[in-house]
Amino acid sequence: MKIKQFTVIPVVGAALLLSACASLQPEALTPAEIKATTQADQAAAQHNVEPLDGSLSLEQAIGRAIKYNAEHRLRMMEEAVATGTLDASRYDLLPKVVAAAGYRKRDEDLLTLNKDLSNDTVIGGQTISSSREYTTTDLGFSWSLLDFGQSYYAARQNADRVLVAEERRRRAMHTLIQDVRTAFLRTASAQALKSELRQTIGSAESALRDAQQNESEGLRSPLEPLRYQRQLLENLRLLEAIDQELSTARVELASLTNLPLTLDFQVTEPDTRINTAWLEIPMERLEEQALMQNADLREGMYNARIAQTETRRILLKLFPGLSFNYGHKTNDDDFLINQSWNEVGAQISFNLINLLAAPAQMRLADAGVALADQKRMSIQLAVLTQLHIARQLYENATHQLERADTIASVDSRIAEHIDNQANAAKIGQQERVAQRTATILSLLRRYQALANAQAAASRLQATLGLEPSLSSAQNLSLAELSSAVGQSLQAWQNGELPPPPAIAPDAAQ
Repeated sequence: MKIKQFTVIPVVGAALLLSACASLQPEALTPAEIKATTQADQAAAQHNVEPLDGSLSLEQAIGRAIKYNAEHRLRMMEEAVATGTLDASRYDLLPKVVAAAGYRKRDEDLLTLNKDLSNDTVIGGQTISSSREYTTTDLGFSWSLLDFGQSYYAARQNADRVLVAEERRRRAMHTLIQDVRTAFLRTASAQALKSELRQTIGSAESALRDAQQNESEGLRSPLEPLRYQRQLLENLRLLEAIDQELSTARVELASLTNLPLTLDFQVTEPDTRINTAWLEIPMERLEEQALMQNADLREGMYNARIAQTETRRILLKLFPGLSFNYGHKTNDDDFLINQSWNEVGAQISFNLINLLAAPAQMRLADAGVALADQKRMSIQLAVLTQLHIARQLYENATHQLERADTIASVDSRIAEHIDNQANAAKIGQQERVAQRTATILSLLRRYQALANAQAAASRLQATLGLEPSLSSAQNLSLAELSSAVGQSLQAWQNGELPPPPAIAPDAAQ
């Protein structure tokens, strides 16, 4: 039997496709590809990033972080993707319009025979009922009431997911501001203590060498120079620990603000004032603000609304499906008398198994609503607990800052007297080193207390839902962003709590 050409071609094509799939092997990245990718990523991360001009202030650091930080950019991209998903889901509400075209060719005619069923005999001869080659076109319009309902609720869920992404971006901004504040103050403390720290370490090492020389000469009792060395070594250990702790602060701040990690920049001395007016605001007013603006609570409410909408989607499946369709079709088959025609139809369908599943679906819907309500109440309680803890931590941090500031002031005055006595040769070098170490420790603890107070303020701000008012970080310049951040910090410094939003009477009911 002769093998036809139309049979050979598909077989050969399938064989070639299978052989190509079987030959696929994993291909590792080459060093050149890795290098090119990393270089491209670094260039993209620094694209349109304004260079630092002069020293870096706190509001500038926060502004740069909001505009250029990679993690914050990721949150904004997630929000943009959620918005794009919502825009795309709106088209699912529209009827389906499908255009199709086809081409067919046969290598033999489509021959048919007619048979008389009464006597089982063939009537006439062979007849041709279709051309060997023809094309078809189909323009169809269809609309399903059930699909429309499903798409409607899906679009509502996607709209809520956009709002969820916005709340997550807000929460990420609060976390970013808190991290920048802490890193900025650590950098400021390293910058302020660097000179004194290096000088004191040098003095301690010089005094240690003198003590070791005295021990080797044996001019005194062996225990006295050893005790002296022990005190100097302990002071050196403390000083070196401080130096190591502060050595990474500048790199952390550069990473958060997307500055070059090797850049040796200076920061402006931060404002050390802490506003205690927030501790005088009634807790009821703070709770009201938190319940209205807290990002976690608002996200939980949107997620609860998504869950409630999902129950409606489940219940919608219990209804019959009603669909309408209309189509215009053409076929240039020479054996067709009417080569162009219109079709219209309607169809109703119902899955009878849904009658059996209806009770379970109803129970599932009720359980989903109850779960969403319970999650919302749980988040509300957690937010109120977080608010009380954040306020208490802020009060404790302000008290510790006041105490650390007083101790640092006293140690500074003691250090002046010790320096005067050391210059007059009334005391030894070890006492001067010890007091300088104590002074540096006091200053470090003061900066640490200030960082803890700033972190506590950031936690309280995040709980209250207070953040810089920004329309779009990408559309604002760095100067405009820094100005908005400065205004926000000043409002916090002044103890300004925004008024509660107005609630319409019908909404309150």
